[in-house]
Amino acid sequence: MNSTQFCPISKLERLLVATDRSAFSEGAIREAMTLAKDCASSLYVISVMETNREYATTGATFFQKEEEEAIAYLESIKTRASQEGFYCQSMLLHENEPYQLIVTAAAEKMIDMIIIGRHGRTGLMKVLMGSVTAKVVGHAPCKVLVVPLGARIDYRNILIATDGSKHSIAAASEAIGIAKRCGCRIIAISVAHSEAELKEAKTHVSRVVEMAQTDGISVEALTPIGKPYDVIGETAGGRAVDLIVMGTYGETGLRKFLMGSTTERVIGHAPFAVLVVKA
Repeated sequence: MNSTQFCPISKLERLLVATDRSAFSEGAIREAMTLAKDCASSLYVISVMETNREYATTGATFFQKEEEEAIAYLESIKTRASQEGFYCQSMLLHENEPYQLIVTAAAEKMIDMIIIGRHGRTGLMKVLMGSVTAKVVGHAPCKVLVVPLGARIDYRNILIATDGSKHSIAAASEAIGIAKRCGCRIIAISVAHSEAELKEAKTHVSRVVEMAQTDGISVEALTPIGKPYDVIGETAGGRAVDLIVMGTYGETGLRKFLMGSTTERVIGHAPFAVLVVKA
């Protein structure tokens, strides 16, 4: 997006960023603050501390220290937001299932997008990785942006992964909208597991191309054969992609979000930010 000062992603009045205070959350915080500033969005910052009965007796002092550090950390983010000139509210919550609180907060605050890191720390601040991030993506009532450590979104090259589902079409529409606002390049990919699926993959990609052409956006169309998560990651890396846009890719869907799903594996392995869009 270079130095532009406009909102790249549609309908972002309220953002929620989930953090565990580790370095792995910094990318998510950075992108959330950039979006809040450029989109004039309200930003909500949430951290979840694991509750454990043993801390009430043997580790009460340690628990209090962690809590104080977490509060101070959240206040520092609010200060940064104030200096940037946008509204920020922080929430420190206590629960053994962080994803439930994150999803509930998103629903209660009518959040338009959740931003979350991919990996995290152990200890009282619950790990924001693997199953937690997957469950947030799967159960969130809104789109979710997953930002790995070191990933930066410049909105130059966007990869749309499609399987022809209604969620993939929603993802394609979102990506095309980003391209219109930012002037970025779009690559549409549908991966066939075998030659037998190649015709279907080409149909999926053709629909995205038609959608883009309607809005005057050119698209590079790809229909490779292989394991979808491997091919999507390799394609993104080979074409300097800085954002992958996906829907609920695969038969099980993100509501179940079973281990081995394409979307989960792309999120888990690709060093690029992934925007998951729901119809």
